[in-house]
Amino acid sequence: MDQRPSIIVTGASSGIGAHAARALKAEGWRVFATVRRDQDRAPLESDGIETFLMDYTDTPSIHALIEAVLERTDGRLDALYNNGAYGQPGAVEDLPTDVLRLQFETNFFGWHELTRRVIPVMRAQGRGRIVNCSSILGLVPYKWRGAYNASKYALEGLTVTMMMELKGSGIHVSLIEPGPIASNFMANALKAVEANIDIENTAHRQEYQRQLKRLRGELSGARGKLGPEAVYEVLRHALTSPSPKPHYIVTKPAKRGVLLKRLLPSGLFYRILGSLG
Repeated sequence: MDQRPSIIVTGASSGIGAHAARALKAEGWRVFATVRRDQDRAPLESDGIETFLMDYTDTPSIHALIEAVLERTDGRLDALYNNGAYGQPGAVEDLPTDVLRLQFETNFFGWHELTRRVIPVMRAQGRGRIVNCSSILGLVPYKWRGAYNASKYALEGLTVTMMMELKGSGIHVSLIEPGPIASNFMANALKAVEANIDIENTAHRQEYQRQLKRLRGELSGARGKLGPEAVYEVLRHALTSPSPKPHYIVTKPAKRGVLLKRLLPSGLFYRILGSLG
C-alpha cells in the first residue's frame, strides 16, 4: 500500500493550486488534483500528479471525486486543500441575483459539499487537515467586489465554526487569507464582469471602464503582489505543524489591512477603504 500522505488539491489548473500540487508532490505527498477542463489534466499528469475533473457547481462530480480517490487510497485521506474559486466583479446594485448565486455555488456551497464528504473519513482515522484558501477580502472588504467579498465572508464564518466543532477530533482546520498573488485571477475576473454586468446601463459606467483597464493590465498592478510560493509556505505549515494556526494572512497589503481594521474607528477605516480601488 502507498504510504505517502494523501491530499486533494482543488483548482489546480493554474496559479496557487497548480504550484501547491507540484510542490506537495515534490515533498513526498500523494496529490489528487482537480481541474474543471479536461485539457488542463495533461500538464499535471506529466509531473506525476493524479488528476480528476471536478466542478464545485456540479455535485455529482464532487461525489465521484471522493469515491475515486478513496478507492485509490483504500479509504484513507490525510488532507484537503479547498482552493478553486473565482471573483465576480461588479457593484452590488448591478449584480443579477443569479450571478451572485453562482458565485456562492462555486466559492462556498461546493466547498461545503466536498468538505462534508471528507470529514467522516478523517473522523474514522482520528486525524486530518482541512485548509480553506479564503482571501483578505473575507476580512477586509473592497469596493466593486461585493459578490466575492460576501462569498469569502461566509466561508470565514463557516470555517471558524467548523474549526471549533471539530476540536478534539484530531482534525485540524485552517484558513489562508492571501492578499494580491500573481495568478490568472484577474483574467478570469475580466471575463466574469464582461459576461455578467450591464456596463453600458449603470450609474457606475465610468468606474467600470477604469476597472476594466486595471483587469486588462493597462494600469499599474497591485503593490505587494507575491508569487504562489508565498501561499505554499503557509500551506505547508498548516498541513504539517503539530499546532497549525487558525489563520494565515499572506502579503504585506493583507497584513496592513487587518492591522488598520483592528486599530482604527470603523467610520475612518471604511472611508479609507472607500478611497481605494
